[in-house]
Amino acid sequence: MSQGNSQSSNVQTTGHVWDGDLQEFNNPLPTWWLWAFYATILFSVVYWVAYPAWPLGRGFTTGIATITYKNDKGVEKTTHWNTRALLMKDLQDAREKQKPYFDKVAATPYEQIAKDPELSNFVASAGKVSFSDNCAACHQSGGQGKMVFAPNLTDDDWIYGGTYDKIQASITNGRHGIMPAKGGADLNEGEIESLANYVLSLSGEKMDAAKIAAGDELFHGKGLCVACHGAEGKGNKDIGSANLTDKIWLWADVPAQGSADKKVAAVKAVITSGLNKGVMPAWSGRLSADQIKLLTVYVHDVLGGGSQK
Repeated sequence: MSQGNSQSSNVQTTGHVWDGDLQEFNNPLPTWWLWAFYATILFSVVYWVAYPAWPLGRGFTTGIATITYKNDKGVEKTTHWNTRALLMKDLQDAREKQKPYFDKVAATPYEQIAKDPELSNFVASAGKVSFSDNCAACHQSGGQGKMVFAPNLTDDDWIYGGTYDKIQASITNGRHGIMPAKGGADLNEGEIESLANYVLSLSGEKMDAAKIAAGDELFHGKGLCVACHGAEGKGNKDIGSANLTDKIWLWADVPAQGSADKKVAAVKAVITSGLNKGVMPAWSGRLSADQIKLLTVYVHDVLGGGSQK
């Protein structure tokens, strides 16, 4: 106890003593800590004044800080500081930084863009973002598409053609593929069965020889399939009819079927009911011409599905 008293003799006390020997020391906080605490109080007052902070019934104090930005239509707008306005300002700044590159892409012929390393890098980075924002919902993030929903953009098989001009037209104007239903009055169940066997044989599937022969006759005759898919079944890119010989399937999920009967059933379903769901929206009213050109180059050059002419 005497040692404790010796150590505390130089420490200021409050004057409170209990039991004759128990004292209450006075150890004030460090000066730097107090000034830091006062600074946080001052900062909070400035923040409350400058930014939205206090609720007022159904509203709130907007603060005196403002932010100016241009909206999507290029109209300048000034409003109180808020995270939405900050996002719009950041997007505006990003557009201004990208504009010289977009201008250069717009002025450069398609075939020359790939030869410019700077433009190629811009297309790869900005195109990926634009594709993710606008196209990935249907075609998936890597452009691999989704069976019975959206075509694969990386396999070099193009329903409407894979040139720059065709891809640009598809993005700009959209597409709406229609295949008439053949079930009911057009073809009976047996005829559809034979036609499905023939269609599968065009892609190298081992099917019933007799049904293939009957389906061949239907394909080029009563079924009227030849009118859209051509005499050899290779399709027609002008109207978006599929190539039936390339072993690439979109509307009939043949690869996922484990038996010949199930493959026939998948193809029969398409022939019987037809198709009216191959709809791609037009992007001309949603994206600028420069953005559409950027996406065209990205799909053609970066995703790797544009070599087929």
